[in-house]
Amino acid sequence: MSSALKNAVKRKTHKERSQPSDRRKFGLLEKKKDYLQRAKDFHRKEDEIQNLRRKAEQRNPDEFYFAMERKGTKGGVHSGSITEANKYTQEELRFMKSQDATYVALRAQTEMKKVERLKSQLHFIGAAAPRQHVVFVDDEAAAQSFSAEQHFDTPSELVDRSFNRPRTAQLQEPMQAADALTGNRRQRADRRRAASYKELQQRHERHQNLSEMAGSTVLQRAIMSKGRKRRLQPSETGDSQSKVFRWKQVRQK
Repeated sequence: MSSALKNAVKRKTHKERSQPSDRRKFGLLEKKKDYLQRAKDFHRKEDEIQNLRRKAEQRNPDEFYFAMERKGTKGGVHSGSITEANKYTQEELRFMKSQDATYVALRAQTEMKKVERLKSQLHFIGAAAPRQHVVFVDDEAAAQSFSAEQHFDTPSELVDRSFNRPRTAQLQEPMQAADALTGNRRQRADRRRAASYKELQQRHERHQNLSEMAGSTVLQRAIMSKGRKRRLQPSETGDSQSKVFRWKQVRQK
């Protein structure tokens, strides 16, 4: 029988034996892959313990590191290690705060330039303006029978526009009518305009957040500086949210 025909014949599928019912209290039956993983982990830990034991045996009793001056042992356990709170000096912390304030201020200035660029490109076209177009008529009867379509000489679909509002005579021309009444083109323009205004709003909010963050960083740097100071109570400032500090007046040389 050829090898191709031998592989085509369906053979019995051998399945792994599961844990017998009388040994279910011991959990799942361990397979060879589980044993290999457990054995590798055991030998790794064994080698690590052996390396630590060898280092302890070959340790030089006269070795010295400058970190030993700030550390000690208590009951055979190292203590007095430097934590993140006292890792840097006050001068180093003030320098890092100044770097942070410079970076945040740079980011805020970048966002402000982008906001100004978007404003110059959009010109708030089509935005809802607080002012309205007021039309004066002679009497109340004329006001009741007033028709915006007839007054502006434009179709009712274009009355709400505050820009690009052609007259009916202009719409008679084929090119003007095609450009003014193309629904898909108008919808795409509206979507692009809405997306641009959304981006403008997001960048404006980001600029405000970065400005507040920069002010907070500058305040933290000033608080870390030298000089006696105290925080004013909310009853003195009239504002319970903001932090206001007052430094003691020192005569300058």
